[in-house]
Amino acid sequence: MNNKMHVNPKKEKNSKRRKKGSFSSQTVNLQDYFFMPEGTEFFFYTFYFLTIPYITGAIFLFFAVAGGDFANFMLLDMAQAFVVWAIGYEIVATVSLLWILSLYIRYDNEV
Repeated sequence: MNNKMHVNPKKEKNSKRRKKGSFSSQTVNLQDYFFMPEGTEFFFYTFYFLTIPYITGAIFLFFAVAGGDFANFMLLDMAQAFVVWAIGYEIVATVSLLWILSLYIRYDNEV
């Protein structure tokens, strides 16, 4: 008679997952993703917050609205900087949320 205990593989997987911690308990360091020298974080956060959405909105308007034609793009009223920034902000926010969702799905599947 064999006196060895058999471990349920499902319980072993669940215990490893619990030890790993939740997805939302991770620490996020933005310096891993963006260039930010020490001591100048405020300047770079502000710069990125203003420029990335504006450039994204201008690129979207160039391709989606102006059809990739520079003459048509110049006919657009680019003086409405807030509108261009808001369009870009929505695009950047959507891409960011999709990226976070993909990270969550990959994190949840890793054991």
